[in-house]
Amino acid sequence: MAGRIKRIARGIDDVTRAVWDDSGVLTKTVVLAILIVTAAAIPVIPLAIIARYIANR
Repeated sequence: MAGRIKRIARGIDDVTRAVWDDSGVLTKTVVLAILIVTAAAIPVIPLAIIARYIANR
């Protein structure tokens, strides 16, 4: 079970790194604006932070 959670966390972390860390300022601004406007930032940002923590443990 712990291995499955870690794999899922790594997958989420890979996606957030591809979208967030490897992108320019304009892309980050657009993604953040879309998340805020659609209210998706409320569940997405904490999930990404938790996944990054678990993936890097």
